[in-house]
Amino acid sequence: MSLGDDTGRTRTRLPEAGGDPYGGARRNGRSSSRSLVTVVGVVVLLIAAIAFANRGGGDSDAEEGGDSPKAAATAPTGEKPVASGFAHDRQGAESAAANYAVALVSADILKPDRRAEIVREVFVADKRASLADRFDKAYSKEFLSSIGLDENGNAAPGETYVSRTMPIGTKVTGYSDAEARVDVWCSGVFGTAGEKTTNPVTSDWFTMTLQLRWADGDWKVDSFAQKDGPAPVPGDDKASTAEEMAKAVQEYGGFTYAR
Repeated sequence: MSLGDDTGRTRTRLPEAGGDPYGGARRNGRSSSRSLVTVVGVVVLLIAAIAFANRGGGDSDAEEGGDSPKAAATAPTGEKPVASGFAHDRQGAESAAANYAVALVSADILKPDRRAEIVREVFVADKRASLADRFDKAYSKEFLSSIGLDENGNAAPGETYVSRTMPIGTKVTGYSDAEARVDVWCSGVFGTAGEKTTNPVTSDWFTMTLQLRWADGDWKVDSFAQKDGPAPVPGDDKASTAEEMAKAVQEYGGFTYAR
């Protein structure tokens, strides 16, 4: 999902066969070597488990006590989804660009109330009104309906909409005390996790170019654009089911990327 300098767009991929739209992905010749590595790994883990079980002096009552840590679902990382207060230097501009890329290609940008917040936090003051209008037109009620969301950007009951961006790296292509141009190479996941969805969660690789301006003591976005790639050769990972994908989204929080 993206909105560049000229237009909003979404990539929708229909399932190629019946059954779970997240069904098995194509596997290649590396599977046999990966299987061998798996077998070796299992043997190592078994040896370690036996050694642990035979270790003396342990207190079984203490090990099973109520004070041991338990697994818990994570919350989105950071108090605010969009960070601020970036350093007035090249690294600060890179940090700002990475954080803003996460916000601009997120599920929140499809929610009218949250979108208004993001526009205020990300863009320079003199661009907010025009960009807010463009976002509202691009992410209209009709557009949201076409990807299975209601007018508030929410998925249907029993479904989970996903749009998360993971910056891989940044590159400053222009810098002065007043302005910076930063490319952010990203990977992302987007789509709807649901048994009957025609827009299943898939991965994407793209590069965002953000033109930043130093304004009011912080780096803010003046304009941005997006292009596909660079993308690696797909691996042989097996696609997860819709249930597994929805559970992962609920259990694993997102990140901001300031350094």
